[in-house]
Amino acid sequence: MSGCKAKSGPAVAATPFDKNYTGPVIVDPLTRIEGHLKIEVEVENGKVSNVWSSAQLFRGLEIILKGRDPRDAQHFTQRSCGVCTYVHALASTRAVDNAVGADKELPDNARIIRNLVMASQYLHDHIVHFYHLHALDWVDVVSALQADPVKAAAIANGQSNRVTKAEDLKAVQVKLKAFVESGQLGIFTNAYFLGGHDAYYLKPEENLIATAHYLEGLHLQVKAARAMAVFGAKNPHTQFTIVGGVTCYESLSKERIQEFKDLYNETLAFVADCYIPDLLMVASYYKDWAGIGGTKNFLSFGEFPEKETDINSRYIPQGVIMNRDLGNVMDFNPDAIKEDIKHSWYKGESSLHPYEGETDPQYTTYEDRDRYSWMKAPRYKGESMEVGPLAHVLTAYAKGHKDFVPVVNHVLDTLGVGPEALFSTLGRTAARGIETLVVGNKMADWVNNLEDNIASGNTDLAVDIEMPDEAEGVGFVGAPRGALSHWIKIKGGKIENFQLVVPSTWNLGPRCNQNKMSAVEEALMGTPIADPKRPVEILRTVHSYDPCIACGVHVIDAHTNEVHKFKIL
Repeated sequence: MSGCKAKSGPAVAATPFDKNYTGPVIVDPLTRIEGHLKIEVEVENGKVSNVWSSAQLFRGLEIILKGRDPRDAQHFTQRSCGVCTYVHALASTRAVDNAVGADKELPDNARIIRNLVMASQYLHDHIVHFYHLHALDWVDVVSALQADPVKAAAIANGQSNRVTKAEDLKAVQVKLKAFVESGQLGIFTNAYFLGGHDAYYLKPEENLIATAHYLEGLHLQVKAARAMAVFGAKNPHTQFTIVGGVTCYESLSKERIQEFKDLYNETLAFVADCYIPDLLMVASYYKDWAGIGGTKNFLSFGEFPEKETDINSRYIPQGVIMNRDLGNVMDFNPDAIKEDIKHSWYKGESSLHPYEGETDPQYTTYEDRDRYSWMKAPRYKGESMEVGPLAHVLTAYAKGHKDFVPVVNHVLDTLGVGPEALFSTLGRTAARGIETLVVGNKMADWVNNLEDNIASGNTDLAVDIEMPDEAEGVGFVGAPRGALSHWIKIKGGKIENFQLVVPSTWNLGPRCNQNKMSAVEEALMGTPIADPKRPVEILRTVHSYDPCIACGVHVIDAHTNEVHKFKIL
């Protein structure tokens, strides 16, 4: 972090700053994300004028998978990350399903259970992101010590159906005070910029409410993870998906299904009573961020199919929005994807469709601004695309989705802003909460469908498949972080080529062969920086994408296996 490495102990007051600062700002490592990311910007007269998003560690999964049984792909790919592991298992399984034709015969129960586990992943991922990865960009935890618990309880009770007691908020203050007086901020130690920064707007009472729910969320997110394990056998790294279906026969009992319902209902109650009210509370103070951090183009694969082979049957719809034109949502075309490497640490300057993708690493230097990332640069019809919750919500909203439209309108009306506010860092953060609530509410229908099937005697979960000598297939997943695709070529019954195009590669990759910026680079352009020594504004926009660099890159030093240390510039 440029000039502001995190320290233990109480936060200190802000130092004087120059609002017209011109010069570089480097954030490395950028924390509260999965993986290792460097963001380097140039600031001119207090605003970002150039950006480089650099993934710092190499991923070698495409190389590792060559020559293996296609059915084993999911067990490797879901080790990309310890948080959103199921999305990779599903993408790999769908890819092989598609290659061998199993998607045409997938049992209805398997489709429903895959949907339920993915919906649980949404609940888990988005709660963790909002409270534990992103909230500290907006919430000043130390300020909560100055709050009046009685006033804070009144505010909380006014924005939620849930009853909040002043004595419970006081207990949070006592716990927080103990952290501070011990000379450490405990779980908040590595959160930057707490205390006295002009870019934080919440009052002490609102900070106390958010801090209380931050702590509660640490326990609550476990419920969603356990719900995934009811069908998935374990979490992380679920073990229930197979080519042609799922294997969780023991989870079809009334007791196990009731356990699942209890877990997701408790999680959903937290979303409705805490997450959404907190989101609206924070957003009401930061409406200036409705004009910061926007991009132009959006891509959604959709998710939660009613028919496995029909992408148009997905509950979250597929679609492409160009130049923010909500009146013209185009159908997604898989043939329009290519990955560029001109500015990545790979050999050559190819621009290839994923079926023909190559992964041939060639590192230059840490300071290189020409080739500066281990991520490739995916493009759709040559354009940079934003993927993720905002792309999902915009596509659903533009298509008039009966469940998304009223929730989006409620958020916009509550904040007193129009749809144009969605094209921003604030809109991106709000979209994540919106889709959490909508998807969570839909889960009841899927559980009911599963119970009806079981009651009618339908307990089929999988079909037998034969591995062909040669085939190719793709698995499209609308993951919580966005458009995920796994592409497989099979030859001799083994994996000949495998390519992963992940959400964070779309959002946080480098420039492409035409020198067009990635989504995050575009979003950071023009961002005002109040204090270049503590550039929280950079963190807000980058964190709004929920980066998972671990999905795009992996650590390896083939010569020494050492853990490397980096100097914070």
